[in-house]
Amino acid sequence: MAKNGAWTGWISFAGLLMVVMGGLDFFEGLIAVIRGQYYVLTANQIIVFDIKTWGWITLLWGIVVGLSGFGLLSGANWARWVAIVIASLSFFAQLGFVGSSSYPLWSLTVLVLTVIVLYALIVRWGDHEQI
Repeated sequence: MAKNGAWTGWISFAGLLMVVMGGLDFFEGLIAVIRGQYYVLTANQIIVFDIKTWGWITLLWGIVVGLSGFGLLSGANWARWVAIVIASLSFFAQLGFVGSSSYPLWSLTVLVLTVIVLYALIVRWGDHEQI
């Protein structure tokens, strides 16, 4: 990791937000697995999986996002690139749920947090020093 305090502060902030986003995704998936009737499907939604399968995928995705956040917090150099890729994929996945979801607050919360994480990971790119 870089020795610049501002850069490491942004990366720590992004890591903490990734852990929070992973927790949100984890519990969103857990709710879908435990209580399959909690989420309401409307006629205009395209659902490829049933709710329990979608819940398991979201639950596992939350674990991946959370672990990449812990990687950022630990100071691993690889974690920055992995977190950028994961945050970008998470952004597009949540973007698909904003307009057609009965619960857009979950998606909007994760979208805003993802934009903040991407900003935190990319804004200080010039301050990064390879060890």
